[in-house]
Amino acid sequence: MSRKQVPTSYPVEEGQGEEERQETKRRVIQNGERIHEHPVRNKAPYSSPAVHMPSINQLGEIARHCNMDLSSDELKAYRTQMKRTIHTLNEASRLPEPTLPVKYPRIPGHKPDSQENPYNAWTHVCEIRGAKRGKLLGKRIAVKDNIAVAGVPLMNGCHALEGYVPDFDATVVTRILDQGGTIIGKTRCEDLCYSGSSFTGAGGPVLNPHDTTRSSGGSSSGSAAAIAAGDVDMALGTDQGGSIRLPAAWCGVYGMKPTYGLVPYTGAMSLEPTVDHIGPLGRTVDDCALLLEVIAGYDNGLDHRQHPNIRVPQYTKEIQDCRIEEERIGILIEGFTTECGDSMVKSLVYDTIIQLRHHGAQVEDVSVPMHKLGYMAYACFAAEGINAAMLQNGGGGYGHQGYYPSSMISQVGKAFKSRPNDASHRTKLTRLLGEYLKKNYQGRFYAKGRNLVLALRHAYDRALQEVDILAMPTVSYTASKLPTQDCSIEDHFKMSSACSINTKPFNTTGHPAINIPVGKINGLPVGLTLVSRHFDEVRLLRVAKYIEQRCSKNKNRVTARL
Repeated sequence: MSRKQVPTSYPVEEGQGEEERQETKRRVIQNGERIHEHPVRNKAPYSSPAVHMPSINQLGEIARHCNMDLSSDELKAYRTQMKRTIHTLNEASRLPEPTLPVKYPRIPGHKPDSQENPYNAWTHVCEIRGAKRGKLLGKRIAVKDNIAVAGVPLMNGCHALEGYVPDFDATVVTRILDQGGTIIGKTRCEDLCYSGSSFTGAGGPVLNPHDTTRSSGGSSSGSAAAIAAGDVDMALGTDQGGSIRLPAAWCGVYGMKPTYGLVPYTGAMSLEPTVDHIGPLGRTVDDCALLLEVIAGYDNGLDHRQHPNIRVPQYTKEIQDCRIEEERIGILIEGFTTECGDSMVKSLVYDTIIQLRHHGAQVEDVSVPMHKLGYMAYACFAAEGINAAMLQNGGGGYGHQGYYPSSMISQVGKAFKSRPNDASHRTKLTRLLGEYLKKNYQGRFYAKGRNLVLALRHAYDRALQEVDILAMPTVSYTASKLPTQDCSIEDHFKMSSACSINTKPFNTTGHPAINIPVGKINGLPVGLTLVSRHFDEVRLLRVAKYIEQRCSKNKNRVTARL
């Protein structure tokens, strides 16, 4: 048919109305060609589906995994019923979703060389300048590499996550920039933040600035080392079992785990939602107080860990008068009677606390027998919880009403599906144990552990009615030696498990805790931990500052030299 010829009949679809027939006729006349398929309709162009229909074989495999005995007819019927939901999912995939803001321009920066990074504390260096005024103006701040900074790679210490670049800023990052802070890079952490040492993370060990043959502690290894090295004024860390306080103790800096929920975790990669904390590290107590003042507060429902009635005092102002007259300080007996440890470390910490009696504080021994069981409660829920939250649900949690970092969740899920072997021995062990407990005990021990925490929290609360502060060693020995390249798997586990008996319990109960450097033994720092009531950070920081002032008069004091 030539282009000028007009057909004498037009294709008509059953049920086609007059308007549609006329539209078909108009198009045919205009184009000079017959339409053999369908009349013109306002159809969306083809788009590759985000979710594909499962095959019968796939459904059969899932059914067997769930111990369901389904016939082929049943599987076909179920598959048919899935079509509408799959269609809805594909429609939803095209909708824009809320995300966390990126308010300040930046360039990605670069991986530092050995001259820039003598202690291997940094994964990436950059310079992101915030507002032109604010409480943090002029402050150089580091961010642990499990907290999202848009445009800057995030690995969370794991080779499997190499190549992931977040498209959003964590809430704490935005708050720092809003107050004029300058973010100068991401600091190295342990593999998925699940180690108390500093050698399991991708990129090699973080060296202790006090002795490069020793661990800097973990998992916020790079944050503590960067402060100890003088690279930054302050740093962000995360703490799920001591991961701020342990490296702070071994590197001789201040590090604080705030009350659970005081600081929003929005935009950071979760390890286990019930123990996730973000907190400050600094050279002084004032540094920690200032950074806490900026990052604390309710996040408008984005972080499910938070209560809307959170109040954030002016910590820096409140702690200026740091007298401790009549403060009641309890020496936690069980915190000194751990099986692991160095008697000289315990003596130095004990003597520091006792000296407070001479300055007006009421110091007494306090016993919380359940303290020794805190580690046991943690062990009950950790493997299952970490396996579910991090390794299966992409570090974004599940079943809550807060914000889900979808790009992060997707990346983590793909990484562990395609590169399951690119993780540390400890991460693999956690995956195996978590799956075993889930498959064979159906969450029984997770529930047991979390229920034990209820009793543990009550025990600490009861003790904190008798005293205002609990005191103990952060970790009862100085920084351990880093392993050699040929260390066995057994040595790997032993050396990546710092003694966290005095740190993990307070992650489970949510009480705030701070590490204070109180001296050195053989050139290695020793840390004291103070713990207070929930949301009583003002008192905690005030007492910590008083101890800081006393120790600064002889900050390099050594109780023994072998």
